[in-house]
Amino acid sequence: MNANVVLFLLCAVAAISPAQSSTEDRSLTQGAPVRDYWIDPSTGLIWAAKDNGGNISWKKAIKYCRDLRIGGYSDWTLPSIDELQGIYDGSGFAAAPPRNGAEWGLAGKPKGGLFLTGAREWSSTRVLDDRGHSSGYAWQFDFPHGKRWPYDPIGHDGGLRALCVRSPEVRFGCR
Repeated sequence: MNANVVLFLLCAVAAISPAQSSTEDRSLTQGAPVRDYWIDPSTGLIWAAKDNGGNISWKKAIKYCRDLRIGGYSDWTLPSIDELQGIYDGSGFAAAPPRNGAEWGLAGKPKGGLFLTGAREWSSTRVLDDRGHSSGYAWQFDFPHGKRWPYDPIGHDGGLRALCVRSPEVRFGCR
């Protein structure tokens, strides 16, 4: 059989198979993560359902994502600052009240029911200096306040987390 015919048949099967997926698979694109990841229906990006769970420096965050194995995938990366901002849900929520009984009103949270253990997540995007070169800083996204932060050096680990992402796969070279 001709290689082009084989590729055509594989692409046809790949195009049909999503229509025959299970209810669980379809729910991945419709809301909270069913598995250990969530697929953003607006971008197709696949997000780990939770961050790394503790303070981490930028270099260790990159390594954490590179070493992550979830859902049979091993090509996880630290997201860009634009990707992080893209999952920001600014509809607001109230955090758990502090000990004095007051209630905090915060601006937002991540979409898809993703679980964050801290306020700020590292991005892979480096802050540029006035000459356009990478500085010793990387952008972070503050979900409770809906803001980008360029203030902590890449060696800093206090209060920063790693939330990993992967691009949707292209099966068999099909588009």
